[in-house]
Amino acid sequence: MAPWEQALDTFVRARGPALIRYAFLLTGDRTAAEDLVQDALVKTFTRGRAANDLEFTEAYVRRVMVTRSIDGFRSRRRFAAVRHLVATEPAQNGPESATAMHVDLASALTSLSAQQRACIVLRYYEDLTVPEIADLIGCALGTTKRYLSEALRALERTLGPIACKTTESIPVTLERSR
Repeated sequence: MAPWEQALDTFVRARGPALIRYAFLLTGDRTAAEDLVQDALVKTFTRGRAANDLEFTEAYVRRVMVTRSIDGFRSRRRFAAVRHLVATEPAQNGPESATAMHVDLASALTSLSAQQRACIVLRYYEDLTVPEIADLIGCALGTTKRYLSEALRALERTLGPIACKTTESIPVTLERSR
């Protein structure tokens, strides 16, 4: 087995499930999450960006996943604009499935744009600061704040009021109000 194959095998065994969970938060779909992880691993290991340090490799793979999820969202949005020219509309689900979809946070995340979803995941799952998020996704600090604000408002429309608690010693957490 080549050294890069051994490094990939070790990395996937150690961090594979966590990466799939992270990708699921970004995509909202298990199959898309698995594809996103695979794409990120291919990009990382074929370009020689992987290192022997698991933390560095994982950080790089996660960054690739965020970038790819945003790019994929843009591609799907462009296709949606011309889809009516090449495809028919799928059958509509009944009202009971629409209600079930909006019950939990995972389904609420699907209503967000890729940028908003990435900002929410990076802020409340990765516990990054707003400047770190802005740097990671490559946009201005004000734009990042706007994405977070709009995403929280959209989540509140689906989930109800959300309390964001902050203190100096405790990181910001996202909790459903009762």
